[in-house]
Amino acid sequence: MTRQTKRRRRPDARPEEILAAALTVFSAKGFSAARVEDIAREAGLSKGAVYLYFPSKEAMLNGLVEQSAGQLAQAAEQLVAQGAPQDPEAAFRALLDMLFTAMGDPGVNAAPRLVFAEAARFPEIAAFYRTHVIEIARRSLRALLAAGVATGAFRDVDSDAFMRSVAGPGIAHMALTSIFALPPDHLNTPADMADAIADILLHGLKPRDPAT
Repeated sequence: MTRQTKRRRRPDARPEEILAAALTVFSAKGFSAARVEDIAREAGLSKGAVYLYFPSKEAMLNGLVEQSAGQLAQAAEQLVAQGAPQDPEAAFRALLDMLFTAMGDPGVNAAPRLVFAEAARFPEIAAFYRTHVIEIARRSLRALLAAGVATGAFRDVDSDAFMRSVAGPGIAHMALTSIFALPPDHLNTPADMADAIADILLHGLKPRDPAT
């Protein structure tokens, strides 16, 4: 009975197993050098079994993107939709906290790093990432900015500049911590880093009047 139960459940688990194997192989060999045979071997499956679920390496990388950055973008959109109309600044700070927590997590940032490395050579991968991650994030940040302007919490600024100002620190944090092994000297938690970045973005670099 145990073996029968395992056989019934295994096909449902195979996409997850294949994606986990693909991430291992992509991370070790790079996307271009990885072969479907390598991924099948890592997953303990035949090459044909892999093709039943994913027709190509690109499809596997897209699946990894949906698992990680795609889910993050959707969660960010939901956070903004729920929180921004009531308190745009709190939603902004929560959004940065979510971003820095995710970008510092190797389980989340591995797929985006692969996309960044390969997007120039594989335009279809870049297009998928733009649709399933960047456009959702862009829409969310525009909604956040609009809510802040409407309530008087934010001044009206260019939405594309705002998006780059928010996304840039997250990407830099991912690169510095995950690629260059350069963690922050003092801000050792994602929440602390997010709060510090939020403070800079909200108030700028000019000295404040102590009275305010």
